[in-house]
Amino acid sequence: MASTRNLNRFWEWGRKIICVGRNYADHAKELKNAVPTEPVLFLKPPSAYVTEGSSIMVPSYSHNLHHEVELGVVIGKGGTAIPQNAAMDHVAGYALCLDMTARDVQDECKTKGLPWTLAKAFNTSCPVSEFIPKEKIADPGNVKIWLKVNGQLRQEGNTSQMIFSIPFLISYISEIITLEEGDLILTGTPKGVSSVQEHDELQAGIEGIVSMKFRVDRPQ
Repeated sequence: MASTRNLNRFWEWGRKIICVGRNYADHAKELKNAVPTEPVLFLKPPSAYVTEGSSIMVPSYSHNLHHEVELGVVIGKGGTAIPQNAAMDHVAGYALCLDMTARDVQDECKTKGLPWTLAKAFNTSCPVSEFIPKEKIADPGNVKIWLKVNGQLRQEGNTSQMIFSIPFLISYISEIITLEEGDLILTGTPKGVSSVQEHDELQAGIEGIVSMKFRVDRPQ
């Protein structure tokens, strides 16, 4: 797939991060949410990106920051109303991602019927791994992902547990939001989300493919 930009550094120029909530039934249930019958979408701005070597910063207004490990899909060819049977032709590769969530703020927003922006879109809320070329993951519908906090396993799941598949998500999203080269789709998190504290170390991986580490800090 010919690219006009360097997809190895998609986080430097990609224009949007489209996130899918509640795409694993067990995660929906652990937060006492109904299992969705169509995708739940929200957005993060590009300023949410953070890469290894920099810290995840706890927002000053939150006291309950949660980790959510996810497979990210990097778009290599844009499109609108992409059919499911052509969806994977638009994928350049993948990244392991964290959807850091200010859970206390999200709970308050949900109670008030307000958007989740403050809970999901803050600076450093989207840690990402290095770019994973498409050919490195033969079947993105069968990928084992995991996350540890201070060496203790917190999340472990397989993308086979997703409610909505990657081709379905690409088609569904592109009917609403035109996808562009460099966009990132976060495909949802398995069960096991939990709180992290200042100075914690998060380690996450895709078995046999990639791993990454991030430290949690709080602005002084």
